[in-house]
Amino acid sequence: MTRLADHYKKEIVPALQKEFAYTNIHQVPRVTSVVVSVGTGRVDDEKKREVVIDTLRKITGQEPVLRRSKKSIASFKLREGQVVGAQVTLRGARLENFLDKLINVTLARVRDFRGISPQSFDGHGNYSLGLKEQNVFPEIPFDQVDQVHGVQVTITTNAKTDKEARALLDKLGMPFAKSASELKKNEEMTASQDRASLLAHAQQKAAKTSIKTE
Repeated sequence: MTRLADHYKKEIVPALQKEFAYTNIHQVPRVTSVVVSVGTGRVDDEKKREVVIDTLRKITGQEPVLRRSKKSIASFKLREGQVVGAQVTLRGARLENFLDKLINVTLARVRDFRGISPQSFDGHGNYSLGLKEQNVFPEIPFDQVDQVHGVQVTITTNAKTDKEARALLDKLGMPFAKSASELKKNEEMTASQDRASLLAHAQQKAAKTSIKTE
């Protein structure tokens, strides 16, 4: 039994039973699958595809499945059957190990992290999370990244409502921001810091160029 499974069985199940007055232990929601995916876009680039496949293989320990377009769309220069991404569906022990790592290691490595959005539930008890860079996962060393790409994580639960799903993920340790307004404020602060950092870098570069010219 994995650490997360043990925590769920001993602590989360009794807590959710009490909170939502479930009469049967089988009513307690659980995570049924986790889908980890990366889009490759419309560009048919073999090198980018290999980078994506290698990333998913390393962070999940499972062989990815290629996703192909179901039909041609001329305006998007998309052909039927063209590879548009890759994904891995995790269940059982691999799901538990990945979720444990995501909650306790990966999210802590996100730059200027201040919590995940509580607004990303789909109305059916499932939650989607987008990560901008693959090197937040410990299996992807910073100095070995040639092409940066995002990673999408979709957590599927059997909860009947988003409220129950939120309670489940909360108790699993998902670090939700306290409110949507606070999250927006944090995002604006991060964007401001990014602009300031870029400006400082540009000024340093200009100063070095000026010294060389003199």
